[in-house]
Amino acid sequence: MSGHPSVPLPGPTLCSGWIRRWAHLIPTGGRVLDVACGGGRHAVWLAAQGHRVTAVDRDLSLSAAVRDIPGITWVEHDLEQSPWPFEPGVWQGVVVVNYLHRPLFEPLLAALAPGGVLLYATYAEGQARFGRPRNPDHLLKPGELLEWVRGRLKVVAFEDVTETSPVPRCRQRLAAVRA
Repeated sequence: MSGHPSVPLPGPTLCSGWIRRWAHLIPTGGRVLDVACGGGRHAVWLAAQGHRVTAVDRDLSLSAAVRDIPGITWVEHDLEQSPWPFEPGVWQGVVVVNYLHRPLFEPLLAALAPGGVLLYATYAEGQARFGRPRNPDHLLKPGELLEWVRGRLKVVAFEDVTETSPVPRCRQRLAAVRA
């Protein structure tokens, strides 16, 4: 993979440690959906691993510097105000980091192909004492990710933690596979 020479590509240190740790579960060359992709750090890293990535966000301006990278299709779409635009059952990987919109839980599960992997990591209750986000609508309840997939996906790993480094924050993380 080669990028624009003046644009530093997001490397492993910019990609979430959770995603780096569990991305090996996604079948090689698999189709991956990066939901609420922001600046594209996960999309770029996953494409560099050989995956075919579709990165979606309501505003793609943050990813402008990396949008010429091969292996990534960029989709500007407001997932909260518009219908779910993606075909169900075709994604070998669905990645969500630092984003929570509960009405998307069902479409996210439906998006997974058999053997597909869900990698999810976002803020949890308790985060308000450390900073943003503070809105309870954007904070997972204790064990919420785990309960959401219980009996529907095989959970490979789950964390509901308060981190102290590099900055204090409350997080939940899930790696799960559709049987």
